[in-house]
Amino acid sequence: MDNDKFFKILGFVATATSMAMYVSYIPQITSNLHGDKGDWLQPLVAAINCMLWVVYGIMKKPKRDLPIIIANSPGILFGLFAFFTAV
Repeated sequence: MDNDKFFKILGFVATATSMAMYVSYIPQITSNLHGDKGDWLQPLVAAINCMLWVVYGIMKKPKRDLPIIIANSPGILFGLFAFFTAV
């Protein structure tokens, strides 16, 4: 396998696992909404981290880094939702 193909596949796999990591907040959000409040700090820090990566991906020159933007966007949404439902 050539280097370019390897890194393209690696990028897709990393993007998918990153998105899955943030979607995995759904059980915590569900528990929070049912009154069994979970941890609020880790989702907040994850959301801030994802915001920084999305800004980096958008501002990267000479062109935007779409895999970074796509991989971290769910982290903002789910991280903040998990945070707000836990407090």
